[in-house]
Amino acid sequence: MADSDRQLEELRELVAEVLEVEPEELTDTGDFQQEYDADSLRAIEMLARIERKYRIEIPQKELAEMQNLKAVYAVTASYAGWSG
Repeated sequence: MADSDRQLEELRELVAEVLEVEPEELTDTGDFQQEYDADSLRAIEMLARIERKYRIEIPQKELAEMQNLKAVYAVTASYAGWSG
């Protein structure tokens, strides 16, 4: 499994836990608010967990971009220095 695939799956598990859904229910492009009833508290919790797990700091202004798993991966990758 490529690093990017592994990282995406780790993020899927983490985000699914925060949203209280099964990882396999979480699609790459499903909108967190519309499809999974996420609110701002869950968004902040997700951000905090990502920062802890990967020991990075992501500004809260990035939350506006983090609407689905694909976007969360893109933002996390840019701050963590992952190469795609």
